[in-house]
Amino acid sequence: MTNRSLNWIKEPFLLRPAAKDYLWGGNRLNEDFSKGIPVSPLAETWECSANPDGVSIAASGPFQGIDLASILRSHPELLGRHHEESASLPILIKLIDAKKDLSIQVHPDDDYARIHENGKLGKTELWYVLAARSHAQLVYGLQYGVDRETLRESILQGSVGKFLQRIPVKKNDIFFVRPGTIHAICAGTLLAEIQENSNITYRLYDYDRLDKDGKKRPLHIEKALDVIDYTPTPAPRQPVRFMKYELGCASEILCRCKYFQVERLLVNTEALHGMITFRSDELSFQVFLCVDGCGSIVLESGTLPFFKGDCLFLPADSSFRLHGQAQILKTVC
Repeated sequence: MTNRSLNWIKEPFLLRPAAKDYLWGGNRLNEDFSKGIPVSPLAETWECSANPDGVSIAASGPFQGIDLASILRSHPELLGRHHEESASLPILIKLIDAKKDLSIQVHPDDDYARIHENGKLGKTELWYVLAARSHAQLVYGLQYGVDRETLRESILQGSVGKFLQRIPVKKNDIFFVRPGTIHAICAGTLLAEIQENSNITYRLYDYDRLDKDGKKRPLHIEKALDVIDYTPTPAPRQPVRFMKYELGCASEILCRCKYFQVERLLVNTEALHGMITFRSDELSFQVFLCVDGCGSIVLESGTLPFFKGDCLFLPADSSFRLHGQAQILKTVC
């Protein structure tokens, strides 16, 4: 393969998300992010996903119109040396609009999921709050220690809420949610979620709601009880964050864990009268999710405009130039 064709294969590309119409969703992803997706409610958009429950589609570049999972199976080198052997995307990135409370839920870790969910990954996740109405809250863990049988009884009686820790939430907050932590995104919260590539959720309680077919959504009480951390959960504190300033871009690390690193970038090239360059090394791909602002992405093949809500996949050992004023979440594995 020539260098020219290799560069063509490794050109960064925009993604078109998969959409989810869960009953608790609203319409802000269409209204605020101009998604133009004919789904209502529009609860989640899976911006960068190769998960079989919802796969993103390449919206530009050499693979335009092809789903991301197929692209990576055919060209695992795009993932980088850290992930090439598996030929699978290790993360899933979402936008979530909670008009109503999500179910009270918990996720398993990798070991439990591997045994009980046919070798799938568990779910560690990060929430970055994009907007929150006044007095919005999250459910985050247990405020009291409790044993399995007591918690089971409270779930069956619909009184599990008395054990749950509720945390006020506001724009720009971050929350790291470990497997085993009972949690729920509550009404009035709009956020970005970066997580392991998993769609395993165990519902403990769903407010006895009915879906569009008039049926209650299934609960997963026994599996949830298997994986819950029954000790009191320390109240999450917003970490001290340090901005690093370079010409045209300020950045801060929001999270660094064994699965991913997430940075918030504040890009402003207006004073430069030019562009800044982003590069990935040969070890891993990167994903850029624009959560505010707009600009242009400059590639060898031409220029792509990008807007609030757009998501760009940057293959390993690749680069692009950017001009604009935007807030971007950058994820590296």
